[in-house]
Amino acid sequence: MALKIDVGRALIPKKGEELPGDTVEVDDSQSSTVVVLSDGLGSGVKANILSSLTAKMTVGMLKYGCDLSEVIEALADTLPICEVRNIAYSTFTILQVFPDGTAYLAEYDNPRAIIGQERTVIDVPRKTRVISGRKINEAHFRLDERSWVVLVSDGVIHAGIGGIWNLGWTHERVQNYISRVITTFQDAQDMCDDLCHVCQRLYAGEIGDDVSVATVMVRKPRYLTLMIGLPKDKSRDKEILSHLLAREGKRAVAGGSTSQMVARELGRELKVNLGSMIDNVPPTAYIEGIDLVVEGTLTIERTLKYLREGRKKVSLMYKPDGASRLCSALLEADDIHILMGSAVNPAHQSPDLPETLQLKSRMVEDLSKILVEQGKNVSVTRF
Repeated sequence: MALKIDVGRALIPKKGEELPGDTVEVDDSQSSTVVVLSDGLGSGVKANILSSLTAKMTVGMLKYGCDLSEVIEALADTLPICEVRNIAYSTFTILQVFPDGTAYLAEYDNPRAIIGQERTVIDVPRKTRVISGRKINEAHFRLDERSWVVLVSDGVIHAGIGGIWNLGWTHERVQNYISRVITTFQDAQDMCDDLCHVCQRLYAGEIGDDVSVATVMVRKPRYLTLMIGLPKDKSRDKEILSHLLAREGKRAVAGGSTSQMVARELGRELKVNLGSMIDNVPPTAYIEGIDLVVEGTLTIERTLKYLREGRKKVSLMYKPDGASRLCSALLEADDIHILMGSAVNPAHQSPDLPETLQLKSRMVEDLSKILVEQGKNVSVTRF
């Protein structure tokens, strides 16, 4: 089974700056996943422009098959050495992971990437190559299930300097911390958010240098099949249900009539949980063999609202209402298959009801669009 290359990123600008001087650029395609963390000289707008240019050029050139030497030469021509400080205008770390798990790492004046498997840090040897006067540390290695790579900028290594730590957090302490906690996180983004949170605490809220983190975790993909509505032709009830049950992963059903049909066809009891009815979200229900059962249109509309607001999974996963649970399930999944029934619910045709109740198809389209923008693989089958 193919593995999921899960990528997360997080940045915090230096105190007093609107923009971070660091940039994390990601390109996820069928041929490879490319992650570039670039640290621009200084901070603020100028540093942001320099790091953005470096990251975008690197990702773009690698994406279209350019060799690293070509990338470095192009960067050297575009971003010369600072004459005053005799250092590069922008440093970078490049990680390219291919579908078979092979990985390529290139580091230029950034902290060493931290590589591990579960709770064990792996010391991957680097070779130094000089390209256009720049010393580039390179490594080729393999990532398997539960492998991970964390890229950080100087702002992470120096967190707490002169305060909690005389010499800052240091690379060794950061490495030890990551190896202790990374297995507690389901997603790469959670690891990034946690590291940034620790940096904020070490800096005591006074961020002394731009903080940037990129995490790559290799894991099994997570699947979700979501049934919304009944088929237009009642004779296809068994067909849509067979699609729901056939796929691996979690199963969710949205809609009162839909959940009744599922319970009837499965010969199982439908139990409504009135205690989950909070924040004006209709109650959830339970059917044995189905991971999540929620009301239809109103719950999906609230779920869309949460997605548009950029709510994080950690803020939703422990809430009992249907919208929070559905949103959390969607954010957790990598591959989402929506089974959309085309039957018209007579209750939704009243002119007294909100317009959104008559737009199930549009809501599914909006849902799919938002999830695809978040890097999810979304497919829709209509019945």
